[in-house]
Amino acid sequence: MAISVVMPALELTQETGKLVSWRKKEGEAVAKGETLLEVETDKAVVEVEALADGYLAGVKAKEGDVIAVGRTIAWIVDKGEPAPADEAPAAAASTTAAVTAPRVAESAAPSSDAAISGARVKISPKARRLAAELHVNLENVRGSGAGGEILASDIEAAAKSPAPSAATPSASAKLETLTSIGRLMAERTTQSWTTVPHFFLVREVDASALHQAREKPASSAATNSGVKITHTDLLTALVARVLLQHPRMNASWTPDGIRLHAEVHIALAIAVSDGVIAAVIPNAHVATIAEIAAQRRDLAERAKSGKSRPQDFAGATFTISNLGMFQIDSFSAIIPPPQAAILAVGAITDRIVAINGQPAVRSMMTLTLSCDHRVVDGARGAQFLNDLAKAIAKPQQHLR
Repeated sequence: MAISVVMPALELTQETGKLVSWRKKEGEAVAKGETLLEVETDKAVVEVEALADGYLAGVKAKEGDVIAVGRTIAWIVDKGEPAPADEAPAAAASTTAAVTAPRVAESAAPSSDAAISGARVKISPKARRLAAELHVNLENVRGSGAGGEILASDIEAAAKSPAPSAATPSASAKLETLTSIGRLMAERTTQSWTTVPHFFLVREVDASALHQAREKPASSAATNSGVKITHTDLLTALVARVLLQHPRMNASWTPDGIRLHAEVHIALAIAVSDGVIAAVIPNAHVATIAEIAAQRRDLAERAKSGKSRPQDFAGATFTISNLGMFQIDSFSAIIPPPQAAILAVGAITDRIVAINGQPAVRSMMTLTLSCDHRVVDGARGAQFLNDLAKAIAKPQQHLR
């Protein structure tokens, strides 16, 4: 019996997916659980597995195509069985394809109708929001979705097309088209900065012991496993453990109130070629330094090679952004909603400071804590930074 392969819904508001590559060719045998294709979403490139044994047939999409969620793109058939002639719309992606990561149960957001110039035009909520941001006149957009529905990809295409009355741009001007990751980063940072009441706390801490801890044999477990311990690894462990003492810092804002999280899942900001992503170290409060280092390395490698998985970004309760390796002394970061805070970490540099009234050279580091004032007040944020500074001054006491 033929089983359809459809473009899966890998994220809550996903409307389309870009087919990056087929791992199997038309007519090749397919085994259940074997990677069948790769799909690019707003966050990552995800491997999609086959849910049945058979042969790939009736391939309807080529690499590079942007396809609506739920649309049939191929079939898995028995040997000698022809692919169905007509495309059968799939009710849900979960009936035909499995993702390597845990499946997102919800499908893409439903579309809604909008009255434009007296006509009822179908347009998805995401496309409507994007049209407003890019100042696209919906009257000039032709929908490519089912029943003529206008999708986000239609809005993006319209935004790239010059308006009839638009002036010809200068020959020296260059328009850089945003990738899906770049556009998502722009949307989310804009949303956070305009809707979340930020305030910032800055604290200089003595990182001499932290620097020494990275070089000490206490980190040999991770070193022996082939993973180099970094300051970020140590900070991740320390921040996670201190967060257990400050529930409001490890919380999320919701319309119904403040959600306090029992576990600490630390997101680490990772720079990739077309933006910044935040990959998650789950249960960092109980993870060893070796485990954190190994996970951080794997997350970074997948992110930079475009092979991240949905679970790499799921469930973060607090974020760390470290620009110290770029010799940045200090900076302020934008909170990723619905988290209550993000910690910005600067470079560790030798400075002359007063110790017991006498000048001394210490390895100092500047921490900047961005807080959502709906969840955290100044006193709570300051207490968290104070306890974190104490932990950084004596890291071995907290990392036993």
